[in-house]
Amino acid sequence: MADFTSGFWNFYIIIPTVLGIVACFLLIRWLSTDIHPDQEGKEMDHVWDEDLVELNNPLPRWWLNMFYLTLFFGIGYLLLYPGLGTFKGLLGWTSIGQYQREVDVADAKFGPLFKKYAEMDIVAVAADPAARHMGERMFVSYCAQCHGSDARGARGFPNLRDNDWLYGGDPQTILQTILEGRNGVMPAWEAALGGETGVSDVAEYVFTLSGRKADEAAALRGKEKFDAMCVACHGADGKGNQMLGAPNLTDNVWLYGSSKKSVMETIARGRNGNMPPHRDFLGEEKAHLLAAYVYSLSTGQADEQE
Repeated sequence: MADFTSGFWNFYIIIPTVLGIVACFLLIRWLSTDIHPDQEGKEMDHVWDEDLVELNNPLPRWWLNMFYLTLFFGIGYLLLYPGLGTFKGLLGWTSIGQYQREVDVADAKFGPLFKKYAEMDIVAVAADPAARHMGERMFVSYCAQCHGSDARGARGFPNLRDNDWLYGGDPQTILQTILEGRNGVMPAWEAALGGETGVSDVAEYVFTLSGRKADEAAALRGKEKFDAMCVACHGADGKGNQMLGAPNLTDNVWLYGSSKKSVMETIARGRNGNMPPHRDFLGEEKAHLLAAYVYSLSTGQADEQE
């Protein structure tokens, strides 16, 4: 249970909870009091649907007993587990402790297997069907939210099944990406390029790099700006720089979309891509296995088990 900013919030939870339970108990006792025989079965002044009349009969005993059971269960739960403000419960249960116990059980069961694969080369692990199956389960659990369950990515999230890599697709680089994460920054260039016209010219030139049709005059103007401002990251030939994570502009792989609007938006406003580090969360042994699976995606080995 997190600490509250003041003692008020502690009692704000405890008092209404306890009073609610007491009020429910008193309400049930009041409704279950014996009805005088002369009054039992007497019609009340509550009528629905013209002829549906409420009778003054005692509540069913089984119904009352179920109410009592739920109240006693609630009292027992609040005594054993945290639920009353900062009271930790007699069992001392915490969600963190529960999680850690489950992790410890899993580590004891699967730890030797992870260690076995960690001692193998990533390429060899990628060739092992059982290891790929384990890696796939890990990928679905930890990576599918961004890259998709099929690892084909989405807008702003790379497709891991092709051979187009921002930072390199060799096994050790993939492992480093998983462990340390990546931060890709494309600065905004609209002001430096002189506004929308300059952005449009550079976009036209970028299209020519991948063999797409473009306005020749605009592309020629855009080349001058590209050579002055973009070659530091993307290179004079536009093939990018994996040391910086600068994408290759000569292919037809577009992380944020290939329409002119999308390309102009990237140039004008820039992009900020983030791959969070997983070293502390996964550990090196699990990351090693996951890297092997990701590597197998680009080599086609993962398709063999599907």
